[in-house]
Formats: sequence, structure tokens, C-alpha cells
Amino acid sequence: MDPLNHTWTQSFILSGFSVPGTLRPLAFLGTLCLYLLTLSGNLFIVVLVQVDAGLSTPMYFFIGVLSFLELGYVSATVPTLLHTWLRGRSAISAAVCFIQLYVFHSLGMTECHLLGVMALDRYLAICRPLHYRALMTRKVRFWLAGAAWVAGFSAALVPASLTATLPFCLKEVAHYFCDLAPLMRLACVDAGWHARVHGAVIGVATGCNFVLIWGLYGGILRAVLKLPSAASRVKAFSTCSSHMIVVALFYASAFTVYVGLPGNRSEGTDKCIALVYALLTPLLNPIVYTLRNKEVREAVKRVTVRVRTVLKGP
Repeated sequence: MDPLNHTWTQSFILSGFSVPGTLRPLAFLGTLCLYLLTLSGNLFIVVLVQVDAGLSTPMYFFIGVLSFLELGYVSATVPTLLHTWLRGRSAISAAVCFIQLYVFHSLGMTECHLLGVMALDRYLAICRPLHYRALMTRKVRFWLAGAAWVAGFSAALVPASLTATLPFCLKEVAHYFCDLAPLMRLACVDAGWHARVHGAVIGVATGCNFVLIWGLYGGILRAVLKLPSAASRVKAFSTCSSHMIVVALFYASAFTVYVGLPGNRSEGTDKCIALVYALLTPLLNPIVYTLRNKEVREAVKRVTVRVRTVLKGP
């Protein structure tokens, strides 16, 4: 297409999922229920960490930060998914589309950094137990959490801004939210260079953290295997198992979309995979951290007793 004949679109159309009209209300209600469960579960973790003194350790501080992040992460895409279930193909302004693109990838890359920070916390707790409290002070944990947010929102500026500067000749986004690959397919020009830059930025951000996480867990594994009793080894591994499950869920789905070869996937596969890391993973995080964690269950009991006491009054 002649680059001199570009037209700059002011809006896009989100195609969503292709399902029969009779199933759309059921899909809408199902998605809405999952969304509300995700919000309530993560909000519950945030509040519980704040109100229970027994969860005032660095590990639970970072779990609370992760749950707070998930509130924004799931809310960046699910509203447009709900709208496409309800209305079918839905219009979205270019400005809102690019804001959604930036916020979604900012929170996604922030989560990558935060998962790395959480692995570092577990490494210090298990491999440097005598120095753990001195190393992971309140100031340090706030600094690490803040650095994860700053790094995530800074890195996402590159792919989001480059995509926003592309001239678009087509309007229909083959997705339920504005993502990099579906938007680049609508460009009037060859977006190959943009795709390589996007891949480099996202690859460095996610890849470095992935290597860091498994490197730290390699150190944890060596330290745990040196413990004298099986009971102590099981206890040490139990503090890491929830985090490892979350890491596996998040990276497996995200790598499939952003690092895998698009040509090997059928049309619509990316949308289905996106449901895993954009909706299912935020839903499962509170379940993984509560059902598998004795300390959280005990904290729930303590808070429940306090609430009942307050409600009963003097």
C-alpha cells in the first residue's frame, strides 16, 4: 500500500469471540462471575495482609502487593471482554485502545519483576535465615516493590508508544482487547521492525526475570537438600510451592503468546491463551496462596473472631 495514502483511524473495533448469539448471555454471566470472584479474592488478600499482625512479614507484604496489582491487571481487559459478550463487535476509541495497551503491558511487566522480587525474598529467607530480617527491612521491601512498578511501567512505554505511532488502515482488532500483535496487523506499513523491538523489550524484561527466578530456586533447592530432616525439607519447600505455581501459570501462558511463533497457531488461539494469563491466573492467585497456606488460614480465623467480637458489641 502506498504510504502516502494512509488514513489515520480514530477508533477500532474489537471483534471478541465468535459464538452464537444465544450463548452470549451465558458467556457474559460466566465471565462476570469470574471477574467478581477475582476482584473479591484479591481484595480479600490485600485487606487480610493489612489488618492481621501475623501476616506482617516480607513474604505476605509482597503477596499483598501482587494481589493489589492483580486488581488492576484483570480490570484492564475484562470490561471490554464483557462488552463484546454483551454487544458483539464493539467500537473503542484509538486513545482508549492505546491506554489499555499501555496499562495492560505495564502491569504485566510489573508482575514479572514482582515475581522475581518474591523469589529473591524466598531465597534470602531459606538460604540466609540469620540475616533475613536485617536484609529484608521495611524500607528495603518498599524499595523493591516500588522498583518493580517503576521498571514495569517504564519498559511498557516502548512497545506502547511505538505501536501508537503506526498508521492504521484497518480497524477491526481480532481480539477482545487492544494487544500488540493484533494492532500491528492493522498497520498500513511493514511493522516488522516494531515487532522486533517489542520482542526485545518484552523478552529482556520477562526473560531476565525468568532466569533470575529459576536461578534463585536452584539455590533454594541446593540449600533445602542439605537440611538434616525430611520434615524440615518439606516445610522449606512449602513456603515456595505457591509462588512456583503462580510463576508457572503466568510464564507458560505469556511465553506462548509473546515468545512463541504466531504462524504456528490457529486464528483465535491467542484470545483463548490470553484468558489464562489475563483472567484465570489472577483468579487462581488468591486460591493458591490461601488454600495451600496454613498461616493465611489461621489469619482468616483470627480476623473472623475479631469481626464477630466487634459485631456482638460490649
